[in-house]
Amino acid sequence: MPSAAKPFVSSLSCSHARAPQRWLQGGIRILLAAVLLTALAVGSLAVGVSDVHWDTLWSSSEDDLVAQVLMYSRVPRTMALVLAGSAMAVAGLLMQMLARNHFVEPSTVGTVESATLGMLVCMLWAPDWPVMAKMGVAALFALAGTGLFIGALSRIRLRSAWIVPLVGLILAGVIEAGTMFLAYQHEMIQSLRAWSNGDFSAIVDGRYEMLYLSLAVTVMACLAADRFTVAGLGESFATNLGLNYKALVWQGLVVVAVVTACIVVTVGSIPFVGLIVPNVVRLLLGDNVRRSVLWVAAAGAGLTLACDLVGRLVIAPYEIPVGTVMGVVGSALFLVILLRQRKREG
Repeated sequence: MPSAAKPFVSSLSCSHARAPQRWLQGGIRILLAAVLLTALAVGSLAVGVSDVHWDTLWSSSEDDLVAQVLMYSRVPRTMALVLAGSAMAVAGLLMQMLARNHFVEPSTVGTVESATLGMLVCMLWAPDWPVMAKMGVAALFALAGTGLFIGALSRIRLRSAWIVPLVGLILAGVIEAGTMFLAYQHEMIQSLRAWSNGDFSAIVDGRYEMLYLSLAVTVMACLAADRFTVAGLGESFATNLGLNYKALVWQGLVVVAVVTACIVVTVGSIPFVGLIVPNVVRLLLGDNVRRSVLWVAAAGAGLTLACDLVGRLVIAPYEIPVGTVMGVVGSALFLVILLRQRKREG
């Protein structure tokens, strides 16, 4: 064998030898993630004021109060936590790819604030509309707010890693100020604060099924993960590959708007999930959306379940809303990510 071919053959044999090891490590990671997510879900089912025994799952009596608490309250709440956390995390990942910046998410670019404004408008002038109609109005407002953010970015020539989230925060602050002013004019500030903060305590059977719509939209985004990965590389790169960049961007914005509207209408705002989870997964798996999107969804569900458990255990039998706990935990993790990024750049 020629001497020049020996390094190539040896490297090829090493890659084949490492393949089973990589598959084994990947399988272990998936197993550990599934076990951890299952443990958090079981903990969510077990924690609460009512004493729930697992043998009530097989109870045939319809008058069993414990079984009713479990099936009509605990299970819907756990499902809502999983659906909302995973959908919000995937929406944050898409937002970061479309804006080409790792420090944006729906709650920092005006999407959540716009959806909240849409809900307030419905409560003031169309309180009798069905929930789906209110969700549609909130989605339209969220889409308009997100489109305004993308349009503002297109007019900024010097776009640094810090300018993009700064523009988003300013826009979100302006929209939130307008929403608060409108609520003040109609004496609805307390009501606005009550339902806009992420809270799952009122979730029961029949009041969370709208989140399955966000699940369907999230699955559609997962199926188009390769296209969104290309969109994250820039307009010229996507156009050279034969993709309609503008249509792809608007598809992503519609996904983010619908997911955000579903979550805001059902449980309120959950901050930092779409910011923290994609960045943590990106540090481990890279920027490939197809490779990381399922991990982002699972990590978002796990983080939301964990914050809900903390909020229910700290001052039991009372509880702290998930949005409040997530704000504290998310801000601390966000500072860690910022310091890590600054250290890497320095």
